[in-house]
Amino acid sequence: MDGASTKGVLSHLSLLEVQARSRKTQPQQPSRVKELKAKAEALMTQRDQLKAEIETHKSLQKLRASMDKQRTHEEEEEEMAEDSDNSQLLRLMARHTQLKDLLHAHDIIGGYNIIKTRKGKGLCISLTTAYNGVYLENYNLEMDLKPTLRISRDNIPPFIPLKSLAEQSNMQTDIRTLLDPLSQHLNAFAARKQQFKLVKELHKSVQVMESNALCSLLVLMFTVPREKTAVLCSLEYTDHTRCLPTRVHFECEDKGLPDSPQWKKNGSLLMETPVHKALITMKKMGDIV
Repeated sequence: MDGASTKGVLSHLSLLEVQARSRKTQPQQPSRVKELKAKAEALMTQRDQLKAEIETHKSLQKLRASMDKQRTHEEEEEEMAEDSDNSQLLRLMARHTQLKDLLHAHDIIGGYNIIKTRKGKGLCISLTTAYNGVYLENYNLEMDLKPTLRISRDNIPPFIPLKSLAEQSNMQTDIRTLLDPLSQHLNAFAARKQQFKLVKELHKSVQVMESNALCSLLVLMFTVPREKTAVLCSLEYTDHTRCLPTRVHFECEDKGLPDSPQWKKNGSLLMETPVHKALITMKKMGDIV
């Protein structure tokens, strides 16, 4: 009996213990749910924070890109401003070069420079001559301003009609009326003189038989290759303001040669082309040696 009752008590105690354990576990379930909910909320909060950080990072990237673009634009504007300054400098340099070229061209075609002398009481005028872009001689005039404008000294060649040009001009009111025709005479003379020089240098087979100081007359002797005939060629420059002849005349033992079509063509060539260049063409055509 005692053993049975003891066993029964133990069984009852075990049942009570199981029940007690059961009661202890039941209240813990809501706590676990809360814990999981709290963890989920924490994860969601962390997710939201990460999203916010990502959006912030994107915004910063956009802002940085915008700032970089603006900086690049500003740098380009600065470079453009620098380029503008450089362009302006280059334009000024180009203009300076252009003006120098114009002055050079002015001298080439018979320009002149004027300098005041004797504290404004006189003028020194320099006239430059040139041919085919090559500077040749310079000529000078010294002029008194008072009581009237007049030429006091000069180194103009005596065969240039300086006195006649001065009388025909209105230099008291416009000095160019003297200087322009004078420069024309001087440049024409310089051009003829240079042509005669080039004939001697470039055409050894052509003999210069006669010329004068004004270079208004040139007599040449040619040799015709086929007939071995000598041809005397006279070039007259009666217009002293030009560097081309006004008359060309041929003389030859063969009386028919000067009137032949080819030599008439050569005569026209010599009247329209500087003599040293015309001779090159005549040689190429086989008309002279």
